[in-house]
Amino acid sequence: MPGPNGDLVVSLEDTCSEEEYMAINSMLDQINSCLDNLEETNKSLNAKLMELLESNRQIRQEFKE
Repeated sequence: MPGPNGDLVVSLEDTCSEEEYMAINSMLDQINSCLDNLEETNKSLNAKLMELLESNRQIRQEFKE
């Protein structure tokens, strides 16, 4: 249930066991790792796209000359 500032309030009955916290933490670590890999792939693709665009600009300029 949301608290006064919109944050989720967890009652004592809703708490997880140590094993559940460890499992959730492990899943979050895996998700974080996947997101890091995705971010690196995105950066790499962006850099390659910029190189391709620049190459195309140069080729178009050479054709004009």
